[in-house]
Amino acid sequence: MKSTVEQLSPTRVKINVEVPFDELKPNFDRAYRKIAQQVRIPGFRPGKAPARVLESRIGRAPVLDEVVNEVIPAKYMEAVRAGEVRTLGQPEFEVTKLEDREVLEFTAEVDVRPEISLPDLEGFSVSVDDVELTDAEVDEQLDELRARFGTLTGVERAAENGDFVSIDLAATVDGQEVEEASTTGLSYEIGSGQLVDGIDEAIIGANAGETKTFTTKLVAGEHAGKDAEVTVTVQTIKQRELPEADDEFAQMASEFDTIDELKADLRERLGRVKKMQQGVQARDKVLEELLERTEVAIPEKVLEAEIENRKHDAIHPFDHDEAQFAQALEAEGRTLEEFDTEVRQESEKAVRTQLLLDSIADAEQTSVNDGELTERIIYQAQRFGVSPDEYVQRAQQSGQLTAIYADVRRGKALASVVRKTTVTDASGAEVDLEELFGPAEEETQVTDETAKTAAE
Repeated sequence: MKSTVEQLSPTRVKINVEVPFDELKPNFDRAYRKIAQQVRIPGFRPGKAPARVLESRIGRAPVLDEVVNEVIPAKYMEAVRAGEVRTLGQPEFEVTKLEDREVLEFTAEVDVRPEISLPDLEGFSVSVDDVELTDAEVDEQLDELRARFGTLTGVERAAENGDFVSIDLAATVDGQEVEEASTTGLSYEIGSGQLVDGIDEAIIGANAGETKTFTTKLVAGEHAGKDAEVTVTVQTIKQRELPEADDEFAQMASEFDTIDELKADLRERLGRVKKMQQGVQARDKVLEELLERTEVAIPEKVLEAEIENRKHDAIHPFDHDEAQFAQALEAEGRTLEEFDTEVRQESEKAVRTQLLLDSIADAEQTSVNDGELTERIIYQAQRFGVSPDEYVQRAQQSGQLTAIYADVRRGKALASVVRKTTVTDASGAEVDLEELFGPAEEETQVTDETAKTAAE
């Protein structure tokens, strides 16, 4: 086999392959065996008819088709390895010459990773927000904990923000009932924002047994984007009563004996969260700086695939009905043209980020071990609410295991640059990255968030 690589652009190549027929004997043998199993010829058991008999009955063309379809992908991969071509996406094949018993020639056009000149990865400095922790934030955390142990008690008064109500809902569009927007006995916390716009204003001030009507735009379903007249009937009103924030509560809700010890623990936990937010902010700023300093050519086919995937994900909740999706965008005050522009911009940034981090990973010789890959799989499985085994099975079936590996590797590559960066807070104090991320050998703890940034 002979192969050459022709550079069409910084992100695309044409691979020319020439295969003499004397290399194809194993392929012809397999093709004859496969076709012999499918063809019934008198006097021969299935799969036992000789090649010459098969050709006399069905002709040479089906055999050639079978061989060519098998050979092209295999020889393409062989040419890719021989030429050390860093391909992206699927190739476009074209048979340019087929002379039976002589030679097969074909071309494969495919996107490739562009050559990227990396900036000095050790010359970065970024500033992040100060860690500010107020008593009010600690009290808010304490109130959230108290709410878990709260009780609901019926009240004889009008509904207020924060109350829990049982309601019946009915909606109509242009006088026609919207079945999916109608329900009875629905439990709802006023002010939670879990239902349609306008419902809180309608319920607040209403008494049990009272019915209110308001107009809102539906955001999903057959009538997405249209104005609906909604009728809400308040059946019951309950308020949540919180336990006193005292030592008794601390002993019931935690391992601490006093409320002061519990509040101190909440303050420490909240402080750690804010420290990690500093780390995330530093990571994001370093990535932005990298993108600003680096020229990255974007492979067009890869970009098109990214755009298509993002549009598919956006329209999927609307059963891929573009009209409903357009109506939902209109309800948000956006147009399809604005959405398309946003998706293209986000896709371009995502592709540039992935290519850049891949190049950094190569330069830094970043590798991923089994433990890191397993940690990422467990994290993803928890996000999707499935077992790690089921997630791996799905990933194998969809061919996504390689993508998961790449995401972890990109996350580690970005983390390695962040570790070399001088990070200061708004007050000018240097931020201890080891305190945020742990020792360098434990950097897998930050790669989940980092990998998500790379993928997004």
